[in-house]
Amino acid sequence: MSKETEKETLNYETAYEELRLITQSIENETISVDELSTKVKRAAVLIQFCQDRLRSTELEVNKIIKQMEARDLPE
Repeated sequence: MSKETEKETLNYETAYEELRLITQSIENETISVDELSTKVKRAAVLIQFCQDRLRSTELEVNKIIKQMEARDLPE
C-alpha cells in the first residue's frame, strides 16, 4: 500500500488501535527480535499520524469556536 493510499484509508481510531496492539506485543514480549525494528518504525509512523491528526483537529475546533464567539459579539 502506498503512503498516499494509506493516508486516505487510515483514520485516528484505526491508527491508535494498531499502535496499541504494537505496544502491547512489545510489552508482552510476544514480538520476535526480527520483527521488532519493523514494528518500532511502524509505531513511529502511527504516532506521527495521530499527532498530526490531533493538531489538525485542535486547529479546526479553535477556528469554529472563534467563529461562534465572533457571531455572539454585540454589534
